[in-house]
Amino acid sequence: MEVAGLKGIVYLRLKKKLYVTEDTTIRLKDIAVISGTMADVQQLGETHIYQVTPEDQNVSVIDIFTVIDKLTVLYPNLEFQQVGAAQTILMIEKKKKEVPILLVTLIWLLLFIGSAMAIMNFHYDVSMQDVQQRLHFLLTGEHKDYPLWMQIPYSFGLGIGMILFFNHLFKKRFNEEPSPLEVEIFKYQQDLDSYVTYHENELNKEHDNHHTR
Repeated sequence: MEVAGLKGIVYLRLKKKLYVTEDTTIRLKDIAVISGTMADVQQLGETHIYQVTPEDQNVSVIDIFTVIDKLTVLYPNLEFQQVGAAQTILMIEKKKKEVPILLVTLIWLLLFIGSAMAIMNFHYDVSMQDVQQRLHFLLTGEHKDYPLWMQIPYSFGLGIGMILFFNHLFKKRFNEEPSPLEVEIFKYQQDLDSYVTYHENELNKEHDNHHTR
């Protein structure tokens, strides 16, 4: 399928990740930013690149080498050059199943109890109650087992501090600065993407199979 009249250089910058559904037809413009010297670069964007199938499960990888190899056959008069990422990760969203409310409730209770136990064990390890009792004695000169005037604000402060630390209250953000948790999740996602890019790439699979023979 050669398209006549197309001449020039085309630059392709693959998107790092694309969320799709099952049975989606992937066109070039879906996975790449296209630029070039040719007159109608948008015509290239409609080129069929990949068809998502149930065999792809949850993740699939499209390599720039595969894309350029296919485009070179279709458009022999064009020169294709890669800019940026060499692979696009397809995150295939399956049909969502309804999550049982009972299961969500049990998970919520498990996390709540686990968090409460962790906080209580930390306070026990550092003898927080003894510290508060001594602070109360230093400030008032009286011994008291439960200095509530100090313990109650401390409890509220602990909760407010956690909210500020994670920079979220439900869906509301307090500022644009990422929280430490978001930074760690971002680093984990980068490592996960690198792993998926290598192990789900068909070219890498063929290369590994060739060397194991």
